[in-house]
Amino acid sequence: MSDGSLIVVYRRRRHVELLLSLFAAAMGLAAYVTVHLNRDGVLPDNLPVAAALWFGAAVVLHLAVRWRLPYADPLMLPIVLLLNGMGLAMIHRLDLSTRATNAPTQLMWTLLAMVGFIAAIMVLRHYQVMARFPYLWFGLGITLLFLPLVPGLGREINGSQIWIGIGPYSFQPSEIAKIVLAIAFASYLTDKRDVLALAGRRLVGVDLPRARDLGPIAIMWAAAVGILVFQRDLGTSLLFFGLFVMMLYVATQRPGWPILGVGMFLLACYVGYLVFGHVQVRVNAWLDPFSDFDRNYQIIQAQYGMAAGGLLGTGLGLGRPELIPVVKSDMITAAFGEELGVTGLIAIIVLYGLLVARGLRSSLIIRDPFGKLLSAGLAFVFTLQVFTIVGGVTRLLPLTGQTTPFLSQGGSSMLANWLVLALLMVISHNARKPQLGHTPAPAPSLAGDTTQVIGRRGAFQNASQDTPTSQPTPQTHPKPPGQGSSA
Repeated sequence: MSDGSLIVVYRRRRHVELLLSLFAAAMGLAAYVTVHLNRDGVLPDNLPVAAALWFGAAVVLHLAVRWRLPYADPLMLPIVLLLNGMGLAMIHRLDLSTRATNAPTQLMWTLLAMVGFIAAIMVLRHYQVMARFPYLWFGLGITLLFLPLVPGLGREINGSQIWIGIGPYSFQPSEIAKIVLAIAFASYLTDKRDVLALAGRRLVGVDLPRARDLGPIAIMWAAAVGILVFQRDLGTSLLFFGLFVMMLYVATQRPGWPILGVGMFLLACYVGYLVFGHVQVRVNAWLDPFSDFDRNYQIIQAQYGMAAGGLLGTGLGLGRPELIPVVKSDMITAAFGEELGVTGLIAIIVLYGLLVARGLRSSLIIRDPFGKLLSAGLAFVFTLQVFTIVGGVTRLLPLTGQTTPFLSQGGSSMLANWLVLALLMVISHNARKPQLGHTPAPAPSLAGDTTQVIGRRGAFQNASQDTPTSQPTPQTHPKPPGQGSSA
């Protein structure tokens, strides 16, 4: 394909992104209108203003991406706009039932997060500069994680001490820490992947890592245990330890690391259950919520609400999700399960799956090792966060205090997740950007001397075996008489 044809193809992808972004904005606005029609039978008074603001934001975001990241993935931005719009509509619906005013605050945080997204794609076009200081990033991330334990600064909300308070405002530093630590892990593992990929003893057919290389995972395990013990937050503990183990597996391609990591985390959870009362409360609420109706009222109400919604839901504005405690943040997926039904909740999970898949696709096709790890790590952040909170609401896992990205109320969560999207789109732009006029040289992979790239038919090919188009195919000597070809 010629250079001109490539440019035409990528321009068409931006047109597709614009159409999908407008469709996503329309879906969010339709949810907002449906709430008012189902509850009051009339259109909302501020519909023209709301439509102009939401469609205008979608167009501005698209124009920023078209100008700064013309080769970025065309599906990520529309998916996030759809999720964000549905979240705003649900928070507004809950405000109508509780006479609260959370939706305007959430809209303000959304607009600020969009501004942060635009600023990030303007500044971080060359994301490789972030790989220079892995230990500095790691220290900053750990500091942010344990900042709520500082006396006078940390706040305990709903049993977990994961917030810091500044005057009347509260902030969850772990939301920013997940970005900082993803950068730190990607930078560190890019430098140390060859050492960490070495195998030690073999146990039950699995090559375990060498004992001398267990330092990094031991440090992260200790940090995860500290979060579980002192902050009483199982979700954050699982998020950060799971993120490190998954990125370690991507870097080394050694199954011994995730097997060891899962075993260590389960051991910590078991010991925590035996020693700490708050862990026992969460586990008992998971296994038998009706054993203590007063203490487990939140998860019981969530189960009743989703049961009332059934397969297709009660309809937006026609259910009773306001009866669920803290429904606007931790339990917002239960509200969607009640009013959109199991079908609507599955559709939301599929949207998250598509977002993660596009991030992992960028990780597969980019040649830069740091970009590979960072894109995979950020995609894993969404995976683990959605898995822990939706699993807790549906009682697949013990309930955690995680927010649902782009749906739940929370300024720190909204800002951090839009920044994650910005990083994913920057990496996607660099991965898809055509090398006009020449064929790029192969780059080393994360675990060896080759890089895997996607071929035209979707199969994995070896980048080190690619023949540059500018060089002729080498000639081979003819076979001696009587010697056939091998099978």
